[in-house]
Amino acid sequence: MKFAVRYYTKTGNTKRLAEAVAEVLGVEALPLSEPVTEEVDYLFLGNSYYAFNIDPAVKNFIGSLDKNKVGKIVNFGSAAMLNSTYKKVKAEADKVGIAMEGREFHCKGEFKGIHKGRPNDDDCKAAAAFAKTFIAE
Repeated sequence: MKFAVRYYTKTGNTKRLAEAVAEVLGVEALPLSEPVTEEVDYLFLGNSYYAFNIDPAVKNFIGSLDKNKVGKIVNFGSAAMLNSTYKKVKAEADKVGIAMEGREFHCKGEFKGIHKGRPNDDDCKAAAAFAKTFIAE
């Protein structure tokens, strides 16, 4: 299996999760500014809600993906108020013809003092354990 990890963050929360995921997968966690140029079976895409939607940078990144290079997108992230961004990411992935993995990872994230310290070490360990389940496939 070949993996890539890309993330978008404004607060650093998603970067922490991305680094935990990437370490387990044996790849580098890179920001969205780094395109996916190699063929991968799974692209782990870290993101969060900003103003009740995914950031336009995430939409643009997904729109730039080559469906012949990305097997599936695996959604992961954190948010203080809302839950998973899965449906929003899937809507963008559908536009370019890239499948979404049904499994995802989501945890609470700190924002303006809410959920202080999250994602914490336990959240990062849980994200790493989630990623590890893809290695055995």
